[in-house]
Amino acid sequence: MFTDKSLWELFILFVAKNYPRILKLTWQHISISLIALAITVIVCVPLGIYLTKNERISPFVFGLANIFQTIPSLALLGFLIFVFGIGNDNAVCALFLYAMLPVLQNTYTGIKNVPPHLVKAAQGMGMTELQTLLNVQLPLARPVIIAGIRVATVWIIGTATLASAIGGGGLGKFIFSGLASIRYEIILAGAVPVTLLALIADQGLKMLQEYSSPVRKAKRLAKRANRLKHT
Repeated sequence: MFTDKSLWELFILFVAKNYPRILKLTWQHISISLIALAITVIVCVPLGIYLTKNERISPFVFGLANIFQTIPSLALLGFLIFVFGIGNDNAVCALFLYAMLPVLQNTYTGIKNVPPHLVKAAQGMGMTELQTLLNVQLPLARPVIIAGIRVATVWIIGTATLASAIGGGGLGKFIFSGLASIRYEIILAGAVPVTLLALIADQGLKMLQEYSSPVRKAKRLAKRANRLKHT
């Protein structure tokens, strides 16, 4: 069993010798995660908006998303082998299904929680339904939607480590290789970059969420107005 010092020394040596491969697998991990996240956002944000207009089918859609959420990640990857075979396509599909719920739910909740009087005021000004959505509902719901994307992003980055179990790429290769050979420095070579990626993505989306808040926007506009007033 290694001491903490010797383990970290082995980890640093492994990184120094294998950094080109670490960078390659990190890029693969980012690519898989970004593709899955992009598909999730492109599908689930419009679907969440659609469900606010079609309440009858929303329980079915949310129920289906909940089912995907409750299936263990590795089991879901196993089921999808029969559809996509092994490789990154399987991983991307599984990550999309796994990350649907927070984006779908937050989009639905964000749009539904827009005060009705603001929607009526926009319509009273002559805005169409689409204009009201784009100019009133989505801007007000944006922080809630980004919060859902933030949760989904962290889930995707973490769960993408399992892609290597079904022949995909990414940093999970180091983790599974280290577990198989009982070499902790190799496990760390996969776990540390994944953790850093998740933290960076989480903090980046947190900043975007705070920046897009209507309260923050109002404060920025007030400060700008004060500066113009005193010039």
